[in-house]
Amino acid sequence: MDADACAEADSAADSGQGYDATPYLPSRGGLPALRRAAAGCHGCPLFLDATQTVFGTGPAGARLMLVGEQPGDQEDVKGEPFVGPAGQLLRRALEEAGLGDEKAYFTNVVKHFKFTPAPRGKRRIHKSPSLREMTACRPWLVEELKRVAPEVLVVLGGTAGKALLGSSFRVGERRGVLLPMPDPFAEQRRAAPGRLLATVHPSAVLRADDREAAFRGLVADLSVAARVLQ
Repeated sequence: MDADACAEADSAADSGQGYDATPYLPSRGGLPALRRAAAGCHGCPLFLDATQTVFGTGPAGARLMLVGEQPGDQEDVKGEPFVGPAGQLLRRALEEAGLGDEKAYFTNVVKHFKFTPAPRGKRRIHKSPSLREMTACRPWLVEELKRVAPEVLVVLGGTAGKALLGSSFRVGERRGVLLPMPDPFAEQRRAAPGRLLATVHPSAVLRADDREAAFRGLVADLSVAARVLQ
């Protein structure tokens, strides 16, 4: 991006007024170029407290792409998505659903960890991103989707669903059902249009009263994606 535009965007973000990642997008290049550019994104004030940008990981052209809400505490420290307890549970669910061998692309709607400090100690408590923050970060997700062009896009939880399908999205109403890929991703480089599948976020399974039943529900939803990718 232009140096003057970058400086202007940084100044706006620092003051809490700038909520748009668009000025930080690279003019060309694939996923590596996006990842490098995102590392310096100041498109919203969340970068001020986060350790680093946590961009998506996985191969370009992956047939399966999974999108969550935002990185958590361990992801923020390690710089990779889905490496904490929820990510470990998700990978176990993918294995049981028959997707263990699928080279998937993992990412989040928001690329910086949003949190509040615990009253005592060093623990950081997850805080859901606002609509303004999700909208600011959406350009990164749009570009990831364009470059990966998955056959199946799995949306994990309500925040990711709202970012892609609108504010009226509810996981309980659409989970486990194959849906058309939303604009602007309906027509990609693949011969057949991709499909979208919504399910719960793995962190919701960890919080569930009946964790085993919640886990089985997640596996059942992911099994729908597995059948598409056979």
